[in-house]
Amino acid sequence: MSDLIARALPLYGLPPDTPLTLLNRSENETWAAGDLVLRLHRAGYHTKAEIASELAWLGALQDLPGLNAVRPVAGRQGLVTEIDGRFLVAFARLPGQELQPGDDLSRWFAPLGEITARLHLHARAWTPPPGFTRKRWDAETILGPHPHWGHWRQAQGLDGPGAALLARATEALAARLAAYGTGSERFGLIHADLRLANLMVDGERLTAIDFDDCGFGWWAYDLAAALSFIETDPRLPDLIARWLEGYARIAPMGPEDRAMIPSLIFLRRVLLTAWLATRADSDTAQGFGGPGYTAGTLELAEGYLSGGLRFFVEKS
Repeated sequence: MSDLIARALPLYGLPPDTPLTLLNRSENETWAAGDLVLRLHRAGYHTKAEIASELAWLGALQDLPGLNAVRPVAGRQGLVTEIDGRFLVAFARLPGQELQPGDDLSRWFAPLGEITARLHLHARAWTPPPGFTRKRWDAETILGPHPHWGHWRQAQGLDGPGAALLARATEALAARLAAYGTGSERFGLIHADLRLANLMVDGERLTAIDFDDCGFGWWAYDLAAALSFIETDPRLPDLIARWLEGYARIAPMGPEDRAMIPSLIFLRRVLLTAWLATRADSDTAQGFGGPGYTAGTLELAEGYLSGGLRFFVEKS
């Protein structure tokens, strides 16, 4: 892929011999090149219209007070470049580093709640351009027979009893999500992947990056996504409380939404369990995947069925 990236460089005004550094291989490949970060999209996932829609929202978010978001950069073909049947986009390179699990997360989750609330307020008021299209993140597209990121039954190390447990837990989850509903007061355009790796820290500045999974989902799902891969961390109740504190400074979140936090955390965990199996070639899967993560999901499933995850809300 480095050869393909090199041939795309002149389309962004960069010499073809610009040094390239592979930053990450996850859903897509991300490369550093000069003052740009180039994202090479996974073949067959997003359409060109979906990618253009992501960048349309990102463009509308630039320079909003209190909200820092990565800036897309156009090339000669516009915001979305197509080369050899692959889609590629560019962003301005940011200073700082990704937020890490070992960092003082309590310090950052209130600002993250504020950023998320500002994103939601913007999405509620924004009129998307004609042709805007993004994926939905709901019970059908996560738990249904043909989910976007694969089915949880493909999870590594999942045996018969584990599959039966997850089937019961996801059935209960789907029922609660159906009762919760997808009305506009609780469902709309969200980032959908504000996990630690998609948050850049530079001094006191926190910037949201990688809107590749933005789409239509529950507002409170953005909190669940922020807890990706740290769902069993003992700091979780405090992190949720901090996030809700920051969110409330900007926008309200009702008791019905707060009560759904355990369900949405579990939903996200099931989604990631499936994704780690279907994206086993990714750096993320190498770091987090395997039977151990599946075992943790089964523990959360037991807690979900017994009501043992309620402490997330009760302590927040």
